[in-house]
Amino acid sequence: MDISRAEQRILHLLAQGGRIDIEKDEDTRKIVAVVCITRDGWRASGLDMALFRKLKRRRCIASSAGRPYRITQRGLELVRAQLDNQ
Repeated sequence: MDISRAEQRILHLLAQGGRIDIEKDEDTRKIVAVVCITRDGWRASGLDMALFRKLKRRRCIASSAGRPYRITQRGLELVRAQLDNQ
């Protein structure tokens, strides 16, 4: 299955140890904002609600026990190897 360049970028950041933090509405408990944090603690751009939902629907990311979203085994299979910082 092919995935878009934006999905590839986010999955690569997650595969290196990043996470996706979510912000929920207090009343409805629905997700209203998502932020991708790199392993170094920097905020990565390019993640919006549509992309988050697409990754979640494809089961590339998952959260357990109320912790931030991380990459799953399926997500690791979809992400292509990339050379870093070169």
